[in-house]
Amino acid sequence: MSIVTNLDLLRRVPLFSRLTAPQAEALGGAVNKRRFKRGEPLVLQGQKSDALYLLLTGRARVSAADARGREVILATLVPGDYLGEMSLIDNEPHSASVHALVQTDVLELGRAEFVRCLAENASMSLVVMRGLVKRLRHADRKIESLALLDVYGRVAHALLDLAETDANGQTLIREKISRQEMAKTIGASREMVSRVMKDLETRGFIETLPSGATALRSRLQSLG
Repeated sequence: MSIVTNLDLLRRVPLFSRLTAPQAEALGGAVNKRRFKRGEPLVLQGQKSDALYLLLTGRARVSAADARGREVILATLVPGDYLGEMSLIDNEPHSASVHALVQTDVLELGRAEFVRCLAENASMSLVVMRGLVKRLRHADRKIESLALLDVYGRVAHALLDLAETDANGQTLIREKISRQEMAKTIGASREMVSRVMKDLETRGFIETLPSGATALRSRLQSLG
């Protein structure tokens, strides 16, 4: 892939938006574009890698598992998100695995180039720090949810995290909600999640639309 094309791709990534023209040009020759198939791992928990990955297209799931194989879903990454920076900064193994949920294209940046960018660009360092703080706050909310909310509250909280507001002001989850994925996200059984989701729909907190999307009603926030 040409440097010009790489530069064009870099400009789409918020993390690199503050780079000067010479910095961006130098970085353009150091990144590689990679494609991951659905289900393929980008990084694996307990292993080290020497690259930062920046999502261009697709979606990826962040999850962690214990020695018994029990899995919890920590987050879903979308275009513009990046991963692997923690392991690059502290040189420790990854604390979670990341798998592509669909075909996913990424830009791959090696450790040396990433460290050089941080050293040469204070604005980029600030963006990375803000990203780390955002993840820490998300982890705090997840811990609070697991510790203080009942299953209804945890389901409501997870639904609100997945939702987006459309042009008409309607709060929607456009893709089909997997009960199994939801169960792994909130730390409950699939059967319990199914019962709670059915009850929420019966009581008018959520509605399945003909398109397959799920509409969330404003009073759902009272549960989460």
